[in-house]
Amino acid sequence: NSRGTASLLKDSISFTDVSASGLFEGHDLLHRGFTSVKNELLPSHPLELTEKNFQLNQDKTNFATLRNIQGIHAPLKLQMEFRAVKQVQRLPFLHSSNIAMDILRGNDECIGFEDILNDPSQSEVMGEPHMMMEHKLGLL
Repeated sequence: NSRGTASLLKDSISFTDVSASGLFEGHDLLHRGFTSVKNELLPSHPLELTEKNFQLNQDKTNFATLRNIQGIHAPLKLQMEFRAVKQVQRLPFLHSSNIAMDILRGNDECIGFEDILNDPSQSEVMGEPHMMMEHKLGLL
């Protein structure tokens, strides 16, 4: 029965799995760069994960302290300001210093590691402006 077989195949395989952007899509080297096994490995040192999440953990601690001292309104107001500052962005191919976020966190008067060794002229993120905008807008 050819009709029964066709309906079974149609029901068992979804068309999204076979589409170009689905299961059989290859790694797009132009947009995503080279794959690295190092990115998929577990942290090599026990403190590496803690260092990656340092700012998040510090924000949580500051919000909890602020809530205990001033009440719920203070951390909520600060979180709304963080969210508003994160929404304002420059074009993806331009370097942003995120000075507003530094001011909110109180890091504007501190000189840190990223201030000295984070030179935007030596950044590896710089790419073709048109391609980066199309990728951000979802056209590619």
